[in-house]
Order: sequence, then C-alpha cells, then structure tokens
Amino acid sequence: MPIDIKQLVTERLGENYDLHERYINRTLVQVQRMIGFDKVYANAQGAYLYDLDGNAYLDFLSGYSVFNIGRNHPAVKKAIRDTLDLDLPNMVQMDCSLLSGLLAEALVKRLPEHLNAVFFCNSGAEAIEGAIKFARSATGKSGFISLSSAFHGLSMGALSLMGNDSFRDGFGPFLNGCMRLKIGDLSSLQAELATGQYAAVVIEPVQGKGVQFPHDDFFLEAQHLCRKHGALLICDEVQTGLGRTGRWWGFENYGLEPDIITVAKSLSGGYVPVGAIVMRRDIYQKTFSRLDRCVVHSSTFGRNNLAMACGLATLQVIEDEKLVENAARMGELLRTRIDALRAKHSFIKEVRGKGLIIAIEFHEPHEFTLKAAWKILHKLESELFAQMLVTALLQKHRILTQVAAHGLDVIKILPPLTIGEKEVDYFVNALDSVLNDCRKFPGPIWDLGTNFLRQALRKPAVAG
Repeated sequence: MPIDIKQLVTERLGENYDLHERYINRTLVQVQRMIGFDKVYANAQGAYLYDLDGNAYLDFLSGYSVFNIGRNHPAVKKAIRDTLDLDLPNMVQMDCSLLSGLLAEALVKRLPEHLNAVFFCNSGAEAIEGAIKFARSATGKSGFISLSSAFHGLSMGALSLMGNDSFRDGFGPFLNGCMRLKIGDLSSLQAELATGQYAAVVIEPVQGKGVQFPHDDFFLEAQHLCRKHGALLICDEVQTGLGRTGRWWGFENYGLEPDIITVAKSLSGGYVPVGAIVMRRDIYQKTFSRLDRCVVHSSTFGRNNLAMACGLATLQVIEDEKLVENAARMGELLRTRIDALRAKHSFIKEVRGKGLIIAIEFHEPHEFTLKAAWKILHKLESELFAQMLVTALLQKHRILTQVAAHGLDVIKILPPLTIGEKEVDYFVNALDSVLNDCRKFPGPIWDLGTNFLRQALRKPAVAG
C-alpha cells in the first residue's frame, strides 16, 4: 500500500520536536526550546506561517532567503505538477535534458553577456566547492582570498573561505593557501595578489553574517587588482542574488563584472534544492578541456527535472511580479522607518542594508538605568540583547527574525520580496513596542536574557 502522506502528517503533526530530539539534532532542539522557537507550523503562504491554532506569523527570515517569492507560490507548485504529469526521463546522465538547457538559457538572459556558461548543482555550499575547482583549473593557481566575517557554506572548501571561527572550530585543517582580509584593506589585498599564488578573490556583495558591505569603491578596486595579477573575481550570490538587494544581482550595486557567480537558495522557489555556478565560457572549458574530461566535475542530482522546473518558474515569478523593484522600494521604506526609531530608542546604533537584506545594530543606550542593564547583560553574553529582542518579537508579535551572527548586537531581517506596506508597518510597530519594553528595567524582557543564560549553563543530561 502506498504511503498516505496527508494522513501521516495529520496524525502526527505536533511530534516534530520529540522526533528531532530522538533521531536528529537534539542540541538544536534544546536551543529552539530555550529561545522560544519551538513552534509547530501547520501551513504557510506568502510572507506568513500558521501554527496549529491558525495564528499567523510574519516570516522576516524567509528560510535564510530561500523564499524570495514567498512560501508555497502557486506558480512553482503548478510547474512541479506539470513536470510530474509529463513523466519525463530524469537524470539519464549521458543525455542533455531539455529543462536544464532551458533554465541555463533563462539564467544567462538575466546576466551580463560575459557570464554565459552554467553548471547546475544542489546548494550554495556545493556551488562554492565547484567554483573553487573551476577557478583552480582555469588559473593553475591554488590560493584564495576571502573577507573577514564571510560566510560561504559549511563544506570543507567553503569553510576554508569562512571568516567566522565559530563555524570552523573542530573541523580543520582546511585548504592550504586561503587568506582572509578585512573589507577595505586594499594595501593587504594588493600585497597578497602580487605574490601570484591566488586563483581568485571571493566576495559576498553583502555579507550574510552581520550585513556588512563597503561604502566606497573597495570592490571595484579589488576587481582591478584581480585583473592586474591574474586572479578571478568570484561573487557569492547565494543570498544576495535574484532580487534580494533590490537588483537582480548583488554585484550590480557596485558595477562589477565578476568572472564567476554562485547561485542557490531562492532559485528553488523553496521546493526542490537547486544551485548554479555561472561563469565565462573560457573558464568553463578549461575544466572540461578534453573529451575524456567531459564529466570531470559533475553532480548527480544537479540537473534533475523538478529542480530545473522550479528554477524556471521562480525566475518567471520574480520578473512577472516585479519583485526586484518591490525589494528596492520596500527595503528603502523599511530602513527609513526603522531608522526613524533612533530618535526614540537610544539602543539603536545603525540601520543598514541593501534592498531587503537589512541589519539593525544596537549599542549601549545613554540613559543611566538602561546603561546599567546593558552592561550587566553583556558581562554574561555579548549577543543576549539581540536574542532577547528576537525572542520577544516572536513571542509577543509573532514575527520571525534572527540574530545576525555570533557575538553581535545585530538583528537581521530577510523578508520575502513580496511584502508590502502592511508588513512594513506591522514590523516597525512591533519593534517599537519591544524596544519600549526594554525601557522598563527591571522588567520581563530583561528577564528573558538572564533566563537564556541560566538554561545555557545547565549541564545537559546524557541521553541513551
């Protein structure tokens, strides 16, 4: 008898966290319960999640930017159903499938003409791993330069480029010849590239961790230095691509002409994993350089029909619904409205971002009582303030956000590109309310921070 997924979900929805604690990542479950993220979501649509009681939660996290077009978009669902109905041959491997050719064509049409060769894979990390191989093959060099605080994925090559030690601890040694520099440090970049050992400089147009980016021409100068010293420029567009920054691609904000870009996350529409590496044709051909090397780099599920159909549908939705333009408008409105709260709440240090990738950074307030509360909390743990705000936004206002990175007083928001003024108003009013609560010390919201610490310090029980 075939499995009845609908019946199975109906019967067992609500067991989520018990099942994960028993069979998957029990440490993650412990953290989710500690910070109040142990919600059971029953369904989702657009910018909203709904729990078992039908309560709506505004999703300002978007699955880490997977759901640029919103959750469960009908156009992508239709593409999946249509593809299944066709009973197409899938992953024959020694053929050239139509849908992968069509998605490659659709991607290239939305990129500068020099980026005209596509390799499909499954994820952002896999795209970065492939980009490393393509760059080494094309240049004959082995080294890579990335930036401090960079996040490029959690596989070994990606970790070698990682600028956050909390993700690297315990997994070394990493690839030799990888160097990380600070954003803006052109003199060090010049000195390193002059050694001639680097295959590429790898950047995120806007860093996912912390939402950092240069406010000058650093990226353009870096590109010039790459050209001068025979290195490639790789733009990691896994989070910034497909409209997130208010442009189709993050690199367009700086007038760059990258040699390779990596794409994933929102290209899937949120259904079937899909990633891509897009590059100059000459770089591509230096890897697949002979007949006996035609499959020297491959990915079993990389060109599967469902993934390709999802990618085609997603690109069409972004274009038809003018989501790139909407991201630019709503991003500007959000930043302006949040920044206006600084006059009222001295906690807010800065609001920054491009399009709908936005950071709200906090610092020590100037009021005496609040200054004391801030110092007490930061003696315990540097990111507790941001986490208690994230938890309060979820618990009190049903808004899903995240702390931008370990050790930062920064909340990051990544709304779907479909949001309108209603969602902007709701978020800004909720943030204002939570920050008003922070002005009451002692008070319930400050208790959240100390409760987090108490729970974190408890010795976890050894499970059998």
